[in-house]
Amino acid sequence: MLNELRPNAGARKNRKRLGRGTATGQGKTAGRGQKGQGSRSGGGTRLGFEGGQIPFFQRLPKRGFSNVNRKDFAIINLTQLNVFEDGTVVTPELLLETKLIGKLQSGVKVLANGALEKKLTIKANHFSKQALVLIEQAGGTAEVI
Repeated sequence: MLNELRPNAGARKNRKRLGRGTATGQGKTAGRGQKGQGSRSGGGTRLGFEGGQIPFFQRLPKRGFSNVNRKDFAIINLTQLNVFEDGTVVTPELLLETKLIGKLQSGVKVLANGALEKKLTIKANHFSKQALVLIEQAGGTAEVI
């Protein structure tokens, strides 16, 4: 029964109560030693501190960069658009509804993988050059949002 559930023996330990007399063996300085930065309240060093020596992460060579303005597009291929009926206006919102893309990200980009067999009006943020040609050949139109 749920009311009888107990943690395994030894799985839960009481916290160590520091600075509470000498019987515990953690009285007086409470395991912090005598003097210095580590003995003070709020004292101690930051993560990665090596006593003034140049820390390891600073000694390593730095490579590459991170582009803060990077745009990631949700990608859709022409073959995936064949699920729609002729004359459908394909928008990013419709692609989200039909779960052809997971999320919009910075927008939608249409790539020319496969063949388009339907006349569709496709609205997207970007099109590859080949995708534009194939959409026109299929009798559809491509609109950049």
